[in-house]
Amino acid sequence: MQIKLTVSDENIDTLLTILNNLKSGLITNIETNDKSSVSTQYQPKNKVVYEHESGAHDTNGKYSASAYRDRLKKK
Repeated sequence: MQIKLTVSDENIDTLLTILNNLKSGLITNIETNDKSSVSTQYQPKNKVVYEHESGAHDTNGKYSASAYRDRLKKK
């Protein structure tokens, strides 16, 4: 059985990503008319947040993890 979809150019990458992530074996073949469409794997843009850069680094120790640890060590 075949299903044909008409999709606008700005949505083709989203649709191909959804179709490629479906259960393996569910779709046997995906063909597109667009030759420039190359599916790229998602690249997360994670940034390491250090404790001294975060908002939890206040001096009163109410929300600061390091100040809380220091208070526990003093007890």
